Amino acid sequence: MIYVTVSYTCHYQPLCQVTHKCGQQVKDPVCLKSSTKHPFRLSLSVCQRDLTPCRFLGNRTQAVMQRALIGRSALLAQQAAVLDAPLFSRNAPVLQRLDRSMSSVTVPPPACLLRPLEAPLRYLFGPGPSNVPPRVLAAGGRPIIGHLHPEMYGIMNDIKKGIQYAFQTENKMTISMSGSGHAAMECAVFNAVEPGESVLVAVNGIWGERVAEIAERMGANVHKMVKAPGGYFTNKEIEQAVEKHKPVLFFLTHGESSAGLCHPMDGIGDICRKHNCLFLVDTVASLGAAPIYMDKQSIDILYTGSQKALNAPPGTAPISFNERACQKMFNRKTKPVSYLFDMTHLSNYWGCDGKPARAPSDIALPGPYVESLAILAETGLEESWRKHKEVSGYLQRGLEDLGLKLFIPERDLRLPSVTTIAIPEGYDWREMLVYIMKNHQMEMTGGLGPSIGMVMRIGLMGYNCEKTNADMALQALADALKNCKKTRG
Repeated sequence: MIYVTVSYTCHYQPLCQVTHKCGQQVKDPVCLKSSTKHPFRLSLSVCQRDLTPCRFLGNRTQAVMQRALIGRSALLAQQAAVLDAPLFSRNAPVLQRLDRSMSSVTVPPPACLLRPLEAPLRYLFGPGPSNVPPRVLAAGGRPIIGHLHPEMYGIMNDIKKGIQYAFQTENKMTISMSGSGHAAMECAVFNAVEPGESVLVAVNGIWGERVAEIAERMGANVHKMVKAPGGYFTNKEIEQAVEKHKPVLFFLTHGESSAGLCHPMDGIGDICRKHNCLFLVDTVASLGAAPIYMDKQSIDILYTGSQKALNAPPGTAPISFNERACQKMFNRKTKPVSYLFDMTHLSNYWGCDGKPARAPSDIALPGPYVESLAILAETGLEESWRKHKEVSGYLQRGLEDLGLKLFIPERDLRLPSVTTIAIPEGYDWREMLVYIMKNHQMEMTGGLGPSIGMVMRIGLMGYNCEKTNADMALQALADALKNCKKTRG
């Protein structure tokens, strides 16, 4: 007889251990009925005679995944029932095949993959990625759908509608691509700009620097408007630069997460249209947290990422092009420098060009992403914007009560999703961040690009946007200020 032992732990503390005969119906252990919302772990051992136990581990969230977890233990127990004694004997064919396979390879199986994967529970209170809701994590366990199945095309249409709502646009050329926000950033520049054309980039943090480099690499004539991190550009300054350089594309970051700035948008799109220039906007750190209206604000190309206020795991990048942008990119003299990001192909994959759709090869696991868009639709954009503003204001007041200085002095220009504070005088910001991670299992970060050494960043966005999380962040900072060594001042 083969037995399966299932151990349940929470925060690395044992809850209970249950042993089942193979094929036995498994019921919910009593220990789980009183457990909290904290993640708990299933540890399973299959043993028979003197065979070394084989361990299987998996992490789940109790609130949503309890039934799936118990079901998995039952399934594994039932599957183990088919393993009769001869299969596990030392002379069994399976072990002979294993011996032969081990003797025929020169590179052994990596030891790291023979151990169970363990991901620690941490509070992701940095600029992203953020923690995601249990229902989004659960959606990742749904069955894979073939890329040519009619259901996949239906899912893709649902995704497009969700993006159109989040962007506040009716653009038909609205898609989502596999990759980070950088993928959408490159897609926008590669398709809208040809070598030798003039591009104007507003640089007041890391993201303007990145777009300028991308445009330079593909041969554009790049002009920069530069301000220190946290600075913003007036409409008059923008129009003067557009008149001077006559760009085909002007780039601006809506939510500059490296500095914590939310840049005003009104009127800039009209300036670009007046001078026959496309307006490209990055909303990776701001979408869902701060108001943006693609159509009403005359934004020609808009993109974002999935891992911040959108509540989804990293790896998906929504992007939308209006008719002006489509006219430019589909009447090029040269092909885009990237085949993967060529909108001629991507628009067809997503059924945006009016032609029969080909295989949607650029989308992998849509379940969590669809679920995140559903959460935004259920919550409502205006409510999401309101909540991010309220929680960020609560956090900022608490930071000031601790004696910390907010990096963006103007309240209306502060990014609701990522709050930046000036590094406390006399403290080593790296030491503070290490202390907070070690003692509070909490991620906060320093600056990025030009803001390194200037700021510390605290992100409360999407699922993490709660006052209780703001309180936890404030307590961790207060603890760090108390216990980290003050080097000067």
